[in-house]
Order: sequence, then C-alpha cells, then structure tokens
Amino acid sequence: MVAGEPSGDLLAGLLLQGLLKHWPLAQAQGIGGPRMLAQGFESWWPYDKLAVRGYVEVLRHYREIVGIRSQLQQRLLADRPDVFIGVDAPDFNLDLECSLKAQGIPTVHFVCPSIWAWRAERIVKIRQSVDHVLCIFPFEQALLASHGIEATYVGHPLAQAIPMQVDQDEAKRQLGLDPDRPVVALLPGSRVSELAYLAERFVQAAKRMRQSQPQLQFVLPAMPALQARVMQVVQAQGMTDHIRVLSGQSHAALAACDVSLMASGTATLEAALFKKPMVIAYNMNWLSWQLMKRQKLQPWVGLPNILCQDFVVPELLQDQATPERMAESVLAWLASPAKIRQLEERFTQLHHSLMRDTPELAAHALQKILS
Repeated sequence: MVAGEPSGDLLAGLLLQGLLKHWPLAQAQGIGGPRMLAQGFESWWPYDKLAVRGYVEVLRHYREIVGIRSQLQQRLLADRPDVFIGVDAPDFNLDLECSLKAQGIPTVHFVCPSIWAWRAERIVKIRQSVDHVLCIFPFEQALLASHGIEATYVGHPLAQAIPMQVDQDEAKRQLGLDPDRPVVALLPGSRVSELAYLAERFVQAAKRMRQSQPQLQFVLPAMPALQARVMQVVQAQGMTDHIRVLSGQSHAALAACDVSLMASGTATLEAALFKKPMVIAYNMNWLSWQLMKRQKLQPWVGLPNILCQDFVVPELLQDQATPERMAESVLAWLASPAKIRQLEERFTQLHHSLMRDTPELAAHALQKILS
C-alpha cells in the first residue's frame, strides 16, 4: 500500500482496520502514516515525502519522489505482493501501478482520481494502470464502467468514522474552550507548501475577525511535525494568546467549532460531515495556479460544492484569498443562523449518501481480485 499524505493515511487506516478483520494474518507494507502504523503497517519511507501539491512544487522535489518510486518498484517486483493498493496520490501511484500491473501484480486504486473535476485525460492512464478502483463517491462507478474500468462503490470511510451528530458543547469543553463563546477552526492545510501560502493569511484573517468580534475563540489543528512552523506564524502576528494551536486533533476542532476557514481538500468533506459551515480558501504558486485552472472541468473546487453541485459554501481562490475576504466570509456565516440550518440539512443528506460499510465492501472487492 502507498498513502502519501494525512488524508490518504486516514482512509488507508480505516480500510486496513476492516481488511485485517477478514485476513488477520495479512502483512501490509509500503508507504504510510501513523494511522496505518497503528494497524501494524510497515512503512519503508516517511509518508510525508510524497505530500507535495502543485506543479512547480512537485518539480522541486521531483528527483527525490521519482527515486523513491523507483526503489519501491524494485522492492515490490523482487518480493511480489498478492495485491498492491494505491491510496489516492494518483501522480505517484498510477505510474507505479502501471509498472506493477504490466508485471502481473494485481493493482487496486482506492479513491478514484477526480477525472470528473479536472484532468479528464487521466482516464486512459487509470485503465492502463489498475485492475480495480474502489470509489468513494456514488457516481464514480458508472463513470469508470463507461470507460471499461472495473470499479466498486464502497462509500466514504469518513462517513462511518464521523458520527451523524456530535455534542458540540462537550467537544468545546474537551479542548478547554468556553461553551458559551463561538469557535472558529482554522485549517490552512497539512502540507509544507500549503502552509507557506496560507498559514499567515489565515492567522491575519483571525486577527481581523477578533478585532470585529473579541468574543471569538480560535483553534488551529496542525500536524505534529509542522506545529513549530505554525506557532512561529501565530507568534509573528501577535495572536499567541488568541489562537490555540493543537497537535493534530482536526476532528476535535471541527466538532467544537461553529464555523471553519480551511484549505481546499479532504478536510472540507470532513467539515461537511460534521455539518459545519465553512469558507474554503486556497492560494498557491502563480504558475501552478495557471496550469491547474486550465484543466478544471467544473465551476467548483471544494468537495462539498462539487458533491452538492452548487456553491453551498464560499470559495476564495488565489487572488480572492485575502485576509479581508476570509474574515468577512466567516463572519457572514456567524450572522446567518437560518442559512446554517439549511446547510446542516444539506450536509445531513450528503452524509447519508456516503455511508456504506466501506471495509466490508472493499474486502469483498479484493476477495474477487485475489481469488
């Protein structure tokens, strides 16, 4: 298995948990993070080596990433696994899967690449590279089948992992927050490249919000390895006493918050499953943005908007992602309880549509491949 970032590690960890119930003696190896390691996974490289987003950013790390993939391929061909599961990270995994499949190793890709959102040409690569795709969104199975690709809709593991309802007051208390004061969760991303472009903007937005509404409380969950970097940004903006930087605990932050400001990515779906209003903001290297913008197939970037096929939450992208616009958009949610109730209903419907017994369905799909 290969998972190259926190969201993939989370999905793979949940998948492994279910698979090991069916095959308790199974050995899982490759590249993974702490949630996979907790299931007995053996990781041969640090998973965050692959957590790079954006064309220009990838080019900076290209030699190292290609080197890891080459070594991994040699190792897997020398000691052939019964099945290889690439978890998301399509730029890394599809090429690896293509090579392994050509050598007769069964390949599965968990999380269909977003061919319905951008880079539709990837469909050819998927067909060449994988024997089966485990889809996490309902419409993907039919889409892949129309291109001759075997696929199974297994639901989204997060829909099972996140409860339909949470006790927000209790979540606030567990984080040492005042239950009677609103909480804003700041999630500027889990990659170094994302923090470089977003962390300072998010903290500046929080500063503006606090000037307008001093009663607000702020939490910022950070990957443990990036916590010191985040703290430096918070200190530089004079917000140390007003933003609580958490070590991980993104789900605790989302359970406790009244609204979130977050980078585009899997975290936006997590916020939707927690039924939380959010503002999605993203900024990246200018050249990377120009290249990605041309390949976008839909008007939305955030997963909640894509899945609802509507701008149910605001998106502030590139030049629009200013501290001023972020602060205004977050405060607008806090001033609109009726809109929040409507959004909660929409997200509840979304949650139900994504809830399946993912480990069980994935295990059945793998059983067919392995038999």
